[in-house]
Amino acid sequence: MGDGKKRILIIGSGIIGLCSGNYLLKDGHDVTIIERDPLGDGASCGNAGAIAATEIVPFALPGLWKDVPRWLLDPLGPLSLRMSYLPQFFPWLYLFLKSSNQKKVEKSTKAMAAFVQNAFEDYKPLLGNAGIQGLLKKEGSLVIYKSEKGRSKDNYFWDLSKRYGVEFNLLNREEILDREPALGERAHCGMHLPNWGHFANPADLVKGLAKEFRNNGGTHLTDEVEAIEYKDNKPKAARTKGGQALEFDHLVVAAGAWSTRLSKKLGDNFVLDTERGYNTTLPTPGVELSNMVQFAEDKFVATPMNIGLRIGGAVEFAGIDAEPNYSRCETLLTLANGYLPGLNSDGGTKWMGRRPSTPDSVPVISPSRHHDNVHYAFGHGHLGITGGAVTGRAVSDLIAKRPTAFDLTAFNINRFD
Repeated sequence: MGDGKKRILIIGSGIIGLCSGNYLLKDGHDVTIIERDPLGDGASCGNAGAIAATEIVPFALPGLWKDVPRWLLDPLGPLSLRMSYLPQFFPWLYLFLKSSNQKKVEKSTKAMAAFVQNAFEDYKPLLGNAGIQGLLKKEGSLVIYKSEKGRSKDNYFWDLSKRYGVEFNLLNREEILDREPALGERAHCGMHLPNWGHFANPADLVKGLAKEFRNNGGTHLTDEVEAIEYKDNKPKAARTKGGQALEFDHLVVAAGAWSTRLSKKLGDNFVLDTERGYNTTLPTPGVELSNMVQFAEDKFVATPMNIGLRIGGAVEFAGIDAEPNYSRCETLLTLANGYLPGLNSDGGTKWMGRRPSTPDSVPVISPSRHHDNVHYAFGHGHLGITGGAVTGRAVSDLIAKRPTAFDLTAFNINRFD
């Protein structure tokens, strides 16, 4: 194809794939997205819906390992590990612990601060063109603590956030109740984060961006890539289970938790694991929240949506293929009842999503080590919605050989080699 127009195949139609596809269409390319289950068991449709432009500090903080045994032993704790999965989990855990020293934490925080800087701005053209800008609510977020001691335990987290530009205000109990009267006695103190937003329904966001992609000439296929075919030692086509051969000039792997199964076929190994997150959406919750509320010590969130109140969180490591353990949803509702007196849990819809998680909490946004026409965009963990548009714009810049808005060195797929 002439005039710089390329045939681009994107594997994955979650938020990363859709934002990349829409940005690449704006550059005039011929873009196809392939996905085996467009509204299925990925992480994009059923999550908490946040643009968390303040979440720049990685999970692997110095000393965090001391809390892990307590969390694992607590039936209401935020972390669950299926012991049969431990041998497969160990390589990720090893790199996670290596990433928790202070020097690496500061490096990751600096990279993520640059990454989220344009989180809202890069969504504007996508939401505006699709006519779904009304889905975005930007009232900020509250972080709730049960005690001053609990808040002071997170001092390093907040100090590090502040050094890299995060704005927040300390709140006492009266100030919390001014903002969210539904919160009960456990909400002792907290923080207000003004640079935070959420979508009224992330599934509507995904559907809206998919519709805009098709309206602008993008091709959306429901199928699964089985093999990559080469010509002159270069990837040139994807063979699908349905028997199609999809030729491309450039390939973008944005398949979330499944991405490394594809990257290995292309010679690019990366240690990715799956933080399985759970939530329940309550259609008639009986309580009203204005903002997204984060419960810091119990590691869950409550998001007001146009379909009800979504109570979600928790981290379970069990691999991609294990069956969901929906008792985790019940655990989260038990915790929520402690903070929200009068919460009605009847009629809730349970969900489990597979968050693609890197050991250092930094996504992979990177060219292949081996092929100049292959790019990766995966591993966003809890920040898929947050980083969707930023990543989509970066992918389009990489393919166009334009400078990216932030330094991609820390996001390279080879960083753990």
